[in-house]
Amino acid sequence: MNREEFIISAAIVLFLTFLLGWLSRWLLQRLNMVSEKDLNDLNKISAALLEAEEGNEKARNRELELDKKISQLEAELGAAMDGLRAARLETDELKTSLKAKKS
Repeated sequence: MNREEFIISAAIVLFLTFLLGWLSRWLLQRLNMVSEKDLNDLNKISAALLEAEEGNEKARNRELELDKKISQLEAELGAAMDGLRAARLETDELKTSLKAKKS
């Protein structure tokens, strides 16, 4: 093989390699192409996800508010029970003192 045949065969091999790379890139680009329908579906899904996250945040805030109210009501209940206990003790004392005065 002389020099000219080698240069021509190398040029052909390089051109075929370039052509194969270009065709494979074109094929991959066609296979990975996103359609309008897919983009619309993706936009709908992202909007639904955003709404769900906002709803979740509102639910968390509402839950915190309700937990705070429950804590306040439990504290009020405890105070009322303590007051009732004190009133019962006082009525018992008054009953015993009244019985003692009658006797």
